[in-house]
Amino acid sequence: MTTVKQTGCILIFFVLMGCQVQQAGNLSFLDETNARRPVPSFLVENAKEQLIAKYENQTPTEFGENVAGVYTHFRSSKKEIALTFDACGGSHGNGVDEELIAFLKENKLPSTLFINSRWIDQNTALFQELARDPLFQIENHGTHHKPLSVNGESAWGISGTASVKEVIEEMKENQKKIEKLTGETPTLFRSGTAYYDDVAVQIAQDLGVQIVNYTILGDAGATYTAQQVNAALLQAQPGDIALLHMNQPTSGTAEGVKRAIPDLQKKGYTFVQLHSQHLQ
Repeated sequence: MTTVKQTGCILIFFVLMGCQVQQAGNLSFLDETNARRPVPSFLVENAKEQLIAKYENQTPTEFGENVAGVYTHFRSSKKEIALTFDACGGSHGNGVDEELIAFLKENKLPSTLFINSRWIDQNTALFQELARDPLFQIENHGTHHKPLSVNGESAWGISGTASVKEVIEEMKENQKKIEKLTGETPTLFRSGTAYYDDVAVQIAQDLGVQIVNYTILGDAGATYTAQQVNAALLQAQPGDIALLHMNQPTSGTAEGVKRAIPDLQKKGYTFVQLHSQHLQ
């Protein structure tokens, strides 16, 4: 009975306010002036509690980079690829590859940047500068840079989120931070390590979030040499998504990208952001 009453109150509130829910997990309404207003916190918490209740007793059956529901490429009839760059944050991940960023800007190369909350905190002014540049699409690389799991599954020595609540917070807290700083809400997500379990992927879908991985391992966590980065990128096929890093200035990433791009362009390739692509 309590649930029915709560649901009824929510429906009445929406009717009275003339609301329109934009997407699950990012609730907002439009008032009579058509201005976006945040939904009261009790409604957001109610949605969160419903997700916890829905998934807390579900046991994952898959864990990895290519779990069902994770997007790895996009459909294209043209010679197009997507360059994506992670900024991971943390004690060893708050750096800035200025050479790489300068190259992307100078050559007008559209890119999608997956940014972690900790990196934003340490590089806030640069983050806002990048977000204002139309060359760069800003997306979500998580709050604590953890694998996305409901039971703490680890990858590459990093423990994952350990509950439905932590899965939601890993995505939503950084999403809110990016929205506050840029005015735009990211809808794409890549976890720390790019590992997920299938329950976490379903939770993301309920939140209106698309999880994006890759088809080209561009720099293997910024451990590749410039030659390895170059060789990886030159294997590109139409619709590929390349995973690289923009937070390790001493890595071979910048030099490898600088070598590969002219050769890819000679082959007829162009570079696109992910926001307008049909992800698969």
